[in-house]
Amino acid sequence: MSLVENLHWRYATKKMNGESVAQEKVDYIIEAARLAPTSSGLHPFRVIEISDPELKAKIQPIAFNQSQIVDASHLLVFAAYDEYTLERVNSVFTQQENERNLPKGYADDYKNMLLSNFQQQDKEQHFQHAARQAYIGFGLAIAAAAEQKVDATPMEGFNNADLDELLGLAKLGLKSVTILALGYRDVTNDWLVNLKKVRVSKEDFVVQPS
Repeated sequence: MSLVENLHWRYATKKMNGESVAQEKVDYIIEAARLAPTSSGLHPFRVIEISDPELKAKIQPIAFNQSQIVDASHLLVFAAYDEYTLERVNSVFTQQENERNLPKGYADDYKNMLLSNFQQQDKEQHFQHAARQAYIGFGLAIAAAAEQKVDATPMEGFNNADLDELLGLAKLGLKSVTILALGYRDVTNDWLVNLKKVRVSKEDFVVQPS
C-alpha cells in the first residue's frame, strides 16, 4: 500500500483490544521518529517507550482516564528539550564533525549564530521551538505505524506537569509534548472504527496565492 492508502486506513483509535505489538514493529516506528528532520538538525526531543502495565495504569488518571492508555500495547511519550544549552548545541556539531570526518569547527559561524539567537530567547521560547520539532517526529511515527498496520492514537489530552513528574523528565531536561498509544483496534467496541474519514476538501485545503 502507498503512504496515502495507509493514511486512509488509519484513524485515531478510540478503543484498543489489548493485543501486544511485536517489538520489531515498535522499533520501526521509533526509528521513523528518530530519522525525522529537525530545525538545524538539532533533534531536540526524545521518545520514552512504555510497555509496563503498572506504569501505564499510573499514567491513565493523568490522561483523563482514557482507556487507550492501559489497553495499548505501548505508549510513546514524545518529550522536548526544556531549553537549548551551550552543551546541547555543541554536542550536535561535534557529532557531525566526528561521524562525517569534518574539520573541527567547520560550522562555527552557523553554530554561533544559532547560540546568539537562543540567548535572546527565554526557556519557554526554547521549549516551544523544540516541541515543534517533536511534532515532526510524532507525525512520522503515526505514518510508520499505519505502514506497519499498527493502530495508533495521538494524544494531547493529559496533564503535562503530572506526567513529567511521574517519569522524572525534569532531571533529563525534558518536558512532555504528546503521547502516541500503539496497539490494535477493538472492532466491536470502537464507535469510530467504521465511520467515514472526514477531512477538509482538497479545494479548501490548497490555497493558491493571488
